[in-house]
Amino acid sequence: MKILIVLTSHSKLGNTDKKTGFWIEEFTTPYYALADVGAEITIASPNGGQPPVDPSSELKEAQTASTERFFKDTVLVDKVAHSLKLRDVNQADYDAVFYPGGHGPLWDLATDKNSIHLIEGFYNHQKPIAFVCHAPAALVNAKAINGEPLVKGKHLTCFSNTEEKGVKLTEIVPFLLEDELVKHGAHYSKGDDWTSHVMQDGLLITGQNPASSLAVAELLLKTLKGE
Repeated sequence: MKILIVLTSHSKLGNTDKKTGFWIEEFTTPYYALADVGAEITIASPNGGQPPVDPSSELKEAQTASTERFFKDTVLVDKVAHSLKLRDVNQADYDAVFYPGGHGPLWDLATDKNSIHLIEGFYNHQKPIAFVCHAPAALVNAKAINGEPLVKGKHLTCFSNTEEKGVKLTEIVPFLLEDELVKHGAHYSKGDDWTSHVMQDGLLITGQNPASSLAVAELLLKTLKGE
């Protein structure tokens, strides 16, 4: 079981002087859930090398058992620091792809041609594609074989408008992800803010927020096993 994890390379939070990137827990929890059952995991990002970390995900209140494990895991820390460039990755080498969130994907993965090509390749070759929180931004420009938006008619979730308002970034982000996916024809679903909520529509698996990351990984595993 070979799984590709794609992290953002974008570090600037809009026109502010604040930083963003990937949300550590949304990477570490799924990573260990998958690796601990024997998955071979490759990490990639648009620019390769060290993907930027969202500073807010390093705060004490954002830590979990998986993040604490990660900070002590020098092998994985080094693996993340040397992520492959997306342009050098081929979907044929993997069984599934997983995209952690953080606000970074709103800026780069939403329009990155290599990422879009990968997602379309995985999906068209009947391989699961999984996303959590802001990572479904990588879907907004992906197309189905018929040329229509890949998300059109799909039941999915993502970081909600009310959660974006809760973190006071509604006016900072380039678009509200919930609205953007609906605009492209998705059937959007949400649970209560900050609680786990996941959706699966065939090969497409999505989670609403950081609390959903483990459930997304578990659904991905079940899908890979054909359950």
